[in-house]
Amino acid sequence: MKTNIGVFFGGRSTEHEISVISASQAMHAINREKYDVTPIYISKQGRFYTGEALFEIANYRDIPALLEKCEEVYIRPVYGDYSLYRAKSAGLFGNKGPVTTLDVVIPVLHGSNVEDGIFEGVLETIGIPYAGCDTLASANGMDKITMKMILRESGIPVIDYVWFTDKEWFAKRDELIEKIETKIGYPVIVKPANLGSSVGIGRAANREQLIEKVEVAQKYTSRIIVEHMVDNLKEINCSVLGDCDEYQSSVLEEPIKSAEILSYEDKYMGGTKGAKGMQASQKRIPADLPEEMTKRIQYLAGETFRVLSCHGVSRIDFIVDDDNNEIYVNEINTIPGSLSFYLWEATGISFDKLMDKLVQLALKRKREEGQKTVSYDQNIFSLSGGAKGGIKGAKAPRN
Repeated sequence: MKTNIGVFFGGRSTEHEISVISASQAMHAINREKYDVTPIYISKQGRFYTGEALFEIANYRDIPALLEKCEEVYIRPVYGDYSLYRAKSAGLFGNKGPVTTLDVVIPVLHGSNVEDGIFEGVLETIGIPYAGCDTLASANGMDKITMKMILRESGIPVIDYVWFTDKEWFAKRDELIEKIETKIGYPVIVKPANLGSSVGIGRAANREQLIEKVEVAQKYTSRIIVEHMVDNLKEINCSVLGDCDEYQSSVLEEPIKSAEILSYEDKYMGGTKGAKGMQASQKRIPADLPEEMTKRIQYLAGETFRVLSCHGVSRIDFIVDDDNNEIYVNEINTIPGSLSFYLWEATGISFDKLMDKLVQLALKRKREEGQKTVSYDQNIFSLSGGAKGGIKGAKAPRN
């Protein structure tokens, strides 16, 4: 019997459409002679659907019509239950039984509410093997503030920054502006702390522009980060595959941007109207860099992957200051667009082999977790000589 892979994608995220594209690529790359594939589309309202129509990217032009061809399903938060259940009764006797049972899950989800540990926590509650970063690594990787704190503590270079919440900005805006101007100076780049795909990002060269860009960023998130902007820079990306104990780095790419900041259109549309995912963006592979710098970036990518306890496939994005050849980690994508398959193909690993590796990593982690103690055999309620006196420290309930 084939292993049944559940591919989850879509979700309540500003990167919903990019997730659909990445998942379509991934599902078509999976070796169907070796695996069965069950697509699970999460709508923008958070409802789950499955069906054969989800495999075809052209069907997403009309979502209501697409979902009419699919079946709404749900998963139960019960440990050990890997089934997908019908959300609506089917058949003469109202059967709400399982549609199918999954063996392993590959989340291909981008952005907040799905890539930030929330969905991964659901999978861990169920206990199903899944590829990719766990709840903690996903949350730390998604939040640019927390990520930079961890990397700086670990000796990995990051650009100077100031962070604050939207409420802090409202309460003490002048104080924060002064801090930004004193600590890092202009120009700066303003970012929502927990979004990707260049959503909500803007450059500010003065106080007026800073205020304007923060106002934009806070529409998307409650946590905002302002970084020093390197004017004369190269953006270099490197993917890492494996787990935090055993991993490898890919060849490097240099994305080609059409403006000062690599935009959503640069990343996913390749300058055209036909979105084809991250592999469609214009880039140099391998990046044209000295060998020593290439090796340094690959090393820092691996270290970033390791100290954040990552798993599966990630992409680490770097900034190289061309004025002094300084290298900085900009961010990590714990579920990268197109799963960075184009970088692994350039490294010598085909897309189908990449998907196979992700399945094997998921099953390996599940085996290793099964060797850990998660509960004690001792029943503490039997230690106090019965329930007469209650438990130490417990208060009697009020009537």
